[in-house]
Amino acid sequence: MKDLTAGDVMSRVLVTVEADESPLMAWELMARSHVHHLPVVDRAGKVAGIVTREDIAANWSGGPAILDRHPVGELVAGEGRPRVSMDTPLERVAAVMLDGECDAVPVTAPDETLLGMVTAADVLAVVAGRQRIPDTVARSTPALFRLEPVLAKREHH
Repeated sequence: MKDLTAGDVMSRVLVTVEADESPLMAWELMARSHVHHLPVVDRAGKVAGIVTREDIAANWSGGPAILDRHPVGELVAGEGRPRVSMDTPLERVAAVMLDGECDAVPVTAPDETLLGMVTAADVLAVVAGRQRIPDTVARSTPALFRLEPVLAKREHH
């Protein structure tokens, strides 16, 4: 585990949701992708934060119409959202998660563009010796997917 960085262990293949989508869309993407964390990005790919199932559930006070009133970006808005860079040592990544009371952090470029995500499960896999880290991982390109909604966005009158 010595000398490993966020870039060495981060998930590079991610499904993302745009900040102006509904929390209901984010929930659906998480369910269909079998993930617990969903990076929220703007149209330029800059990270706003990571939304979790718990974030959505905590803000869900009714049926689907309630969740559709506010964009998912509002759930991750605010100062102090933790993030790390590719070269952040793994020990520091773990400390950022503990200090931020979160179990996933986005890995960003200097311009805040999303490059990947490190989850607590990624850190545990390394500690348990269950994740192989190839020599070429630092040079591989992240694959970020945005799934577009099938239904047109509703116009608010």
